[in-house]
Amino acid sequence: MMKRPLLFLLLSLCGAGLFAQSSDQLPETDPVVTQRIGQWQDLKFGFMMHWGMYAQWEVVESWSICNEPWINRDGADYYQYKTDYQNLNKTFNPKHFDASKWADAAFDAGMKYVVFTTKHHDGFCLFDTKETTYSTVDPSCPFSKNPKADITGEVVKAFRDKGFWTGLYFSKPDWHCDDYWAHEWATPDRNVNYDPTAMPERFEKYKQFTHRQIRELTHNYGDIDILWLDGGWVRPAWSVNDETRPWLGCQGYIQDIDMPTVAKIARENNPDLIIVDRSVGGKYENYQTPEQQVPDSLLPYPWETCMSMGNSWSYVSTDQYKSTNKLIHLLCDIVAKGGNFLLNVGPDADGNLPDTALLRMKEIGEWMKINGEAIYGTRPIYPYAYGKFRFTQKGNKVYAIFLLDEQESPVPQTYWFNGKDMNLRTGKIRVLGSKKKASLSKEADGRYRIDFPNNFEMPHAMVFEMRQK
Repeated sequence: MMKRPLLFLLLSLCGAGLFAQSSDQLPETDPVVTQRIGQWQDLKFGFMMHWGMYAQWEVVESWSICNEPWINRDGADYYQYKTDYQNLNKTFNPKHFDASKWADAAFDAGMKYVVFTTKHHDGFCLFDTKETTYSTVDPSCPFSKNPKADITGEVVKAFRDKGFWTGLYFSKPDWHCDDYWAHEWATPDRNVNYDPTAMPERFEKYKQFTHRQIRELTHNYGDIDILWLDGGWVRPAWSVNDETRPWLGCQGYIQDIDMPTVAKIARENNPDLIIVDRSVGGKYENYQTPEQQVPDSLLPYPWETCMSMGNSWSYVSTDQYKSTNKLIHLLCDIVAKGGNFLLNVGPDADGNLPDTALLRMKEIGEWMKINGEAIYGTRPIYPYAYGKFRFTQKGNKVYAIFLLDEQESPVPQTYWFNGKDMNLRTGKIRVLGSKKKASLSKEADGRYRIDFPNNFEMPHAMVFEMRQK
């Protein structure tokens, strides 16, 4: 079948980012988990991959089979399109798939944790599951004959061997499961297509199916660090005046999959597992995930920006990737505001990471090898951002990261910033990547001034290490 054109859905097509981020959640209180969240906050930079059978068509992951009015299929008949899409499992055969190459590239980029899409909303499983035949290990998929057919197992092993924390993305809604999208009725939107309160036995079957798959993922692959649950419309309750459902035709059904039981199952072998029930809030959203955006200021809870390197989460050969300069600036801005940066790249249908993405990752890694100490293990310090400066702190060290424009030359020799509450020592200060010292002085108006030596250039961003008194 011909490739479908890319559906540039500028909404949050990772699944749950359409929901407003709320800060009124009840936090996790288990000290084992809270300690682990603090350790996760030290990692700062993670790697995400949206990958599945949809890469064959270069279409948006899952969403093109969702029959919501804002989705464009270029005039295709919906039912035929959905049938053809759902048959992509029969041709998925990524002959170049090698998870160790992905792990090597992410390691060289300076990334410290991975979140991999084990199952997106379309229901196609990239792991060894006994709950459905719709997977890479089932004979209906040609890749099942490959010794690497358990793709999730390959990814977990490869990244774990490089010292990564391992995170598994899992979609709570499953549009292939007959107990979620029942074959008897139309599928007008992303929700379960029957009322669970009117058919509780059927929805209970779906809950048990979901619980068993969560058990497979959290019991069969060793010690998992993060369970990243997408599909926030699957939730136990909606508020009366909820404004977080902007899509048309939403039924707004309560779809309670019993998160306490999900958490209990998931933590049986992983007691310090971080659970991210995206956009739902409460005890099981251990950190929040603003999508394709960076908050304007510091947030009072653990958080992570998840963002695609290009315009699409999944592979598109004509995708436009952000520049290395932009990506490094995003990382510095996010970390200065107390967040982590989860950067997504979509592999192609053969399992290759795109060349442009590999180049970006290599260049980020080159910068991180010199300046990473201003990123890893740091915490915010007021004023977090000042003009082109971003600030981080580690002990009594304060890092002033100056964001340079593309091809900025010559590099400025004098810098000012307002850090009245930083209580910094003046005098000689270190410049990361340079043997020369800069000098820090305090102006009569209370601003700090940095005078920087000539003949040194650091692409993308320069880092000054200062000390507090």
